[in-house]
Amino acid sequence: MLPGEPLPVRLMNTVWADAAGVHDDLTTATALRRWLIDVGGFDLGNVPTPPELTEARILRDSLRRLAAFVTDDNRRAARSPVESADAAVAMINDMAADQARVVLLRRTDKLHRESVTDAAPVRTALAAVAGEAIELLAEPAAGALRACHAPHCVLYFVKTHPRREWCSEACGNRVRAARHYRRVRAGRQ
Repeated sequence: MLPGEPLPVRLMNTVWADAAGVHDDLTTATALRRWLIDVGGFDLGNVPTPPELTEARILRDSLRRLAAFVTDDNRRAARSPVESADAAVAMINDMAADQARVVLLRRTDKLHRESVTDAAPVRTALAAVAGEAIELLAEPAAGALRACHAPHCVLYFVKTHPRREWCSEACGNRVRAARHYRRVRAGRQ
């Protein structure tokens, strides 16, 4: 969803809604692996473990909690299971700490630099998302983050154009169609 958005926003938007209700795209470890590869471009070996799936979902929910905080979003359907903004900050900071890499000198037939980390590939990928999220959620960049207030939408987006009000053209069209319908209906009464 919303391919032009930054990676943390795309992770937040793995929770989405339509007229049938709220949906979650990260329900299985295979779905997480597919998202990390297809959307994040991360090179993963194995399918994430159940604890890694849980970490990814907590990271996503923490991002949604902080996006709601930054955008003053109080939509009931957009609420995150993370209880507080402080808990979300702690989780994102903890995850981002795994970005730390050590550059070592290695010798084969020549000398070369090698960047290594102790974290597993999934944790390293999630740490990269968390690091990017810190840049997105902190001032001054946070001022561009928006919640889409179209009916049945719980997505977030980065306002890249002064006139942009919705996450997508589809949401904008729904709002305009509903506004037109109300006007037409009010004219008949």
